Amino acid sequence: MPTWLKVALGAGAAVAGASWFLRKVWFYRDPKRIPPADPNLILAPCDGKVVYIRPVSAEGTVFAEKLGRPIAITEITRADWEGVSPEGWLIGIYMSPLDVHFNYAPMKGTIRKIVYTPARVNLPMVDLWEYVSMTWLRRAVDLLGKRYHLENERQTIFLENEHVRLAIVEIADKFVNKITTYVQEGQCVHAGQKLSFIERGSQVDLLIFSRAVEILTHTGAQVYGGQTPVARVHSP
Repeated sequence: MPTWLKVALGAGAAVAGASWFLRKVWFYRDPKRIPPADPNLILAPCDGKVVYIRPVSAEGTVFAEKLGRPIAITEITRADWEGVSPEGWLIGIYMSPLDVHFNYAPMKGTIRKIVYTPARVNLPMVDLWEYVSMTWLRRAVDLLGKRYHLENERQTIFLENEHVRLAIVEIADKFVNKITTYVQEGQCVHAGQKLSFIERGSQVDLLIFSRAVEILTHTGAQVYGGQTPVARVHSP
């Protein structure tokens, strides 16, 4: 066998092996997460890059620069929380295929509602350059208001405690196989507890139903689910 062919076959086997490891082993890794002890902290619900932080108006809208207009938060959550003011903050976190894909409880509380919304078809989240920018160059790209953000399959988990109410919106990418959920309505969870697992790339939006919080993260930050503080509640 020619030397060049041996080299080519060896390189091909190495690439195939690395691809198999990434897709079948590394992607499903489950690192131990130890949340901070401060009960007033709101933690990142997932690993990934913070791609936007936007205030939510009392009317329940957030301005999307890509569309040049405000959009209703219910277009993202596909559900509302009756009797709760929508005013607060929206934090978007893009999960690349290289990130851990478990989702975690941002705080201690009770699961009040879980709403699953199917889609006719899941659109790709990013184009090639956006994928390279966020996955390999680790640069944030503003994704608020893109078509997938409003149309793709999603699951919204509503969580509350005595200080604040949150919604965790898990938005599927085109290549997502399924969202596996480990909690149910009425269940009490602790900060950092695993809520779900999303196959392949995806995005998680964290909606904080309060302005009485201090934002502790910034656009472009790399955060880790159940571990990195993204906000602090100013409790009475």
